[in-house]
Amino acid sequence: MIAAPAVVLFDLDGVLAHYDHAARLRVLAGRSDADADAVARALFESGLERDADLGLHDARGQVDEFARRLGRPVSLADCVDARRASMRADADVLALARRVARQAQVAILTNNNLLLRDHLAAICPPLFPLFEGRVFCSAQFRLAKPDPAIFLHCLGQLGATPAQALFVDDKAENAEGARRAGLRAQHYTGLPALRAWLRECGFADA
Repeated sequence: MIAAPAVVLFDLDGVLAHYDHAARLRVLAGRSDADADAVARALFESGLERDADLGLHDARGQVDEFARRLGRPVSLADCVDARRASMRADADVLALARRVARQAQVAILTNNNLLLRDHLAAICPPLFPLFEGRVFCSAQFRLAKPDPAIFLHCLGQLGATPAQALFVDDKAENAEGARRAGLRAQHYTGLPALRAWLRECGFADA
């Protein structure tokens, strides 16, 4: 018999929030007086963001290394503001998560860095207080989705087993990684399908 869901893990960008990459580049370019292409090379093409997402830099270290690679001064506040400009909470999915939270713990599991995790309340305030204390990222585990191990580490923090957990992600390969770890998972393609799936899993109010 499958256990009733005790935890529902949500991906961040592409599920709970919309992400605008160009907006992030524009803010960082404006703050550093560099062009957007230079920002993209220093933060993304150089591999810095990927390394930070894998826990090789803490928030301060990521900012300092970005400034060094860009050759321009950049502050932590600049990076937080840029991420804030790039994110917009999906009000409908967030409302659904609130209904789910009446029956189960809800948490975020995202392939992201410590800068985002540590400052998410300022970056995307509508996600709080719902996800307070339950934002988990690849950097803290030094593992990334779709590796099945990251789901097990995350659930260990929440005191749940894979059989008690659901996972939602906009990338099919990440949903499959969760299934390999023993979770029930949904590849997010839109709100109607997600709502129907959650009802099938026992959330009558979804």
